[in-house]
Amino acid sequence: MTIAVATVPTANGGKYVRQLCKHWAHKLEVELDGDRGVVRFPEATAIMEGGADAIRIELSAKDGETVERMKGVIERHLDRFAFREAPLAYDWAVAAG
Repeated sequence: MTIAVATVPTANGGKYVRQLCKHWAHKLEVELDGDRGVVRFPEATAIMEGGADAIRIELSAKDGETVERMKGVIERHLDRFAFREAPLAYDWAVAAG
């Protein structure tokens, strides 16, 4: 298992987490509780928490290649919703779990 964690600075974290979860809920299993969302992709899981000044994203998958691919998916979608601020700064830290 590989886990990557990012802190993404934005004052609109909760809003973006809710938008992403509602967007992905049409095709994926999603849990949304306030500003915290869990998205279960076919090969990965993303846990996102919107705070006052950032979004914390924890992405886990079976291997590093999948994590790298899914980081791009999450970044592209988040930047699309945050178009007024995009591109956002993604500070990923990767650790084998």
